[in-house]
Amino acid sequence: MINKFLIIEARFYNDIVDSLVEGAIHQLENNNFNYERLEVPGALEIPAAIALAANTGLFLGFVALGCIIRGETTHYDTVSNESARGLMLLSIEKSLAIGNGIITVENQEQAWERALISKKNKGGDAALAAIRMHSIKEHYSQ
Repeated sequence: MINKFLIIEARFYNDIVDSLVEGAIHQLENNNFNYERLEVPGALEIPAAIALAANTGLFLGFVALGCIIRGETTHYDTVSNESARGLMLLSIEKSLAIGNGIITVENQEQAWERALISKKNKGGDAALAAIRMHSIKEHYSQ
């Protein structure tokens, strides 16, 4: 029986993402789920990685983790919007249980406030969202 979630980590801001991952792992373990980790270069690659992994049938759901910090160009808007859109499309079109923990912030101070397990713990929130969406999916699959 499958009891595993996939944590997909956009490793652009390694230290911040490490904190998001810590929160996600803590939440999954507290709910008695196993996990596997997969690193991708940036947030735009997360939806594609989920689409590829979903085809294996090995996972109950997915936890998308990354950090996008606004810079001097409009690249922030593209990455933020397109990664979120990609995750939403996958969740709707493929009925996948996905927790979106890609944080979008103005600066590193805001990122740390959201990433740390002792603060807003958005990694843990994303894992909990994936768990809850999996539960809803199971409920309506019967």
